[in-house]
Amino acid sequence: MDASTTMWVLTVATLLVLIAADFFIGGRKPHEVSMKEAGVWSIVWLTLAVLFGAGLALWGEGQASGEFFAGYITEKSLSVDNLFVFVLIMAKFSVPLIYQQRVLLIGVLLALVLRAVFIALGAAAISQFAWVFYVFGAFLIYTAWKFIQEARADEDDDWEEGRLLKAVQRRVPSTGQWHGTKMIIRENGKKLATPMLIVMVAIGITDLLFAVDSIPAIFGLTQDPYIVFTANAFALMGLRQLYFLIVGLLKKLVHLSYGLSAILGFIGVKLVLHGVHETTSLHVPEISTPVSLAVIGGVLAITTITSVMATKKAAKQHPGTADQQEPAEKADTQG
Repeated sequence: MDASTTMWVLTVATLLVLIAADFFIGGRKPHEVSMKEAGVWSIVWLTLAVLFGAGLALWGEGQASGEFFAGYITEKSLSVDNLFVFVLIMAKFSVPLIYQQRVLLIGVLLALVLRAVFIALGAAAISQFAWVFYVFGAFLIYTAWKFIQEARADEDDDWEEGRLLKAVQRRVPSTGQWHGTKMIIRENGKKLATPMLIVMVAIGITDLLFAVDSIPAIFGLTQDPYIVFTANAFALMGLRQLYFLIVGLLKKLVHLSYGLSAILGFIGVKLVLHGVHETTSLHVPEISTPVSLAVIGGVLAITTITSVMATKKAAKQHPGTADQQEPAEKADTQG
């Protein structure tokens, strides 16, 4: 679809209003987020995403609507992988429960701004150079293989974002003490960053690094910058509530990496086929949006079912293991 400047302005303004409402209603006062609150806000953001996609269809943009839902589901599923690293960051800095919501809110907003820049650059590259489809496609296929290798290795102690975060800490004068929600304090006449600021930056940087995978993925489903941006925005803005809602369930999704690798590999192939179609006279099949939706939804459903089955089987073989690990994890998180 050809989104006008007015439509872009109205969309961004509406998103800012929704974000402000989210902040003033649920995030202005630091507090520990309950399952009920997280559930309500998750439903709110999901409903808004569905209404937006349905609105595109009613507007007469049926293809754009299908592309939005395909992109939204893809970004949402790939964003779940971010939550694993968010848990590590929260634990590393012993972020108090009452501040975790504020950290995620500002961190996700920073991530959205960075992604908008990333999307603009990607859209410009695609519009000028058709061979970018091959680059994105090959990168996604490589990333899919990397996901499988990481899942088999089962190593979570060393992570790329952690090394980057340590580099930031070495170069930014900071204090290890929490000072409420303050991000900068003055101590002995010197300005210091608090853990609140460092963690917020860590969340934003982490999401941007994950976007290196997810942005090419959604460009494999649609080349419309408007759809790419809105799908990312709705997926990200519900990520904070999703963190509190399913943080305890993350470790049960034992096959998630395999599912994500299948999705990325599928979209990578789709991009390569589209590149061949755009740059050569060869008649190659192109994968339609409905097929993409069906494949993505089917992979996620199968991944969830097999993860639940594997978790139940492991629980029967090793009864009591999960109960013993959970208190230790909580102790680590609380510092």
